[in-house]
Amino acid sequence: MKAYTEKEINEKLDKFEGWEFEENAIHTAFEFENFKEAFSAMTRIAFEAEKMQHHPDWHNVYNTLNITLSTHDADGVTDKDFELAKVIDELLG
Repeated sequence: MKAYTEKEINEKLDKFEGWEFEENAIHTAFEFENFKEAFSAMTRIAFEAEKMQHHPDWHNVYNTLNITLSTHDADGVTDKDFELAKVIDELLG
């Protein structure tokens, strides 16, 4: 799978609210009412990511979830990342 160029990534990101490109990956963050809500969101994402065989790098502290997506095999951002970002947005949007 081929990684997108920075220009291609930024063009695709126009369709994604709250996502940005930095350090060879796309990133977003969500804030929830409490830890339980954040963990619930992570669980829903985890099931979908497992189905896709594509897993996010993420960090959770209390009610905040930071998500980073990149395709390590391609050393950059690919269709897999945008597909998972779309799923995440649909789940949490």
